[in-house]
Amino acid sequence: MSRRAILASSITFGAIVCAALSAMPHVALAHVTLEVRQANAGTPYKAVLRVPHGCDGSATLKVRAEIPEGVIGVKPMPKPGWQVETVKGQYEKSYPYYHGQQLTEGVREIVWSGGKLPDEHYDEFVFAGFLARDLAPGPLYIPVTQECEKGQARWSDIPAPGQDAHALKAPAPALIILAQHGGGHHGGAHAAAAETKVYRAGTLTIEAPWARATPGGAKVAGGFMKITNTGKEPDRLIGGTVPFAGRFEVHEMAMDGGVMRMRELSKGLEIKPGETVELKPGGYHVMFMDLKFGLKEGETVKGTLVFEKAGNVDVEYKVGPIGGGAPAGGGHSHH
Repeated sequence: MSRRAILASSITFGAIVCAALSAMPHVALAHVTLEVRQANAGTPYKAVLRVPHGCDGSATLKVRAEIPEGVIGVKPMPKPGWQVETVKGQYEKSYPYYHGQQLTEGVREIVWSGGKLPDEHYDEFVFAGFLARDLAPGPLYIPVTQECEKGQARWSDIPAPGQDAHALKAPAPALIILAQHGGGHHGGAHAAAAETKVYRAGTLTIEAPWARATPGGAKVAGGFMKITNTGKEPDRLIGGTVPFAGRFEVHEMAMDGGVMRMRELSKGLEIKPGETVELKPGGYHVMFMDLKFGLKEGETVKGTLVFEKAGNVDVEYKVGPIGGGAPAGGGHSHH
């Protein structure tokens, strides 16, 4: 099949998928999220909670964030027009702190109140803290409650083992904990996902392709990687193939009117000369549609990427845990 035919079929099928996504319940794509969704254990962390809407059309008057065990030394950022209160309590254990202190208690809840965030507006609520060195790699959840003029929205659902987080009606914001720099706790699947494998196609370098494991009955899966263009001309990722899916599409997650939406990039993803683009959860990514069989954590699956100028390149995707984050050591993206 020619590149043009692959692109045309991808566009046609993608239009159907995106139309279906736009018909999904509003809440599924408009929950409270974290701006930075992954961080290493044993490092400072700035949490930016993004609140995209109110409660069924009414304004938000109070935002309450519950601080999970292992997030220590927490300090909320003052917010003009809002009062900030903290609820302190004992930690479940004693933590050595990066300032040389031994912490046994700290902020367990933050409440922003006294302001008014209209339903049609978007805002952010911020706190800083430190991620304990012994936090295990994997998701860490920060339940958030919005209290509004009419009712409330509680974003506190946490997926059960093996459950797809995207199936939750009111998911708690999730922070993916990566192992400490220079070592730390790596489970087998996390170590596999973090291995760096590099592929080349013309002037393009494709680094560390990986995919998320899928729960039973799933029909779609996500794929991620870093692509660097060392040449002097732009190129585009326009498609690809994998033996375990009927369709391969290039997608973007982005804020649209205060709502996080996913859309297909009908012209493909541009990689400009001298730049690196990172495909990662919550941003650019590839979608494997109409799965023929599921992906299991720890395995490696083959596939082909199709670029507008560089042509085809065969790659292998490492499969990480369900809902897992990008491999450790992945750089930053240039949009």
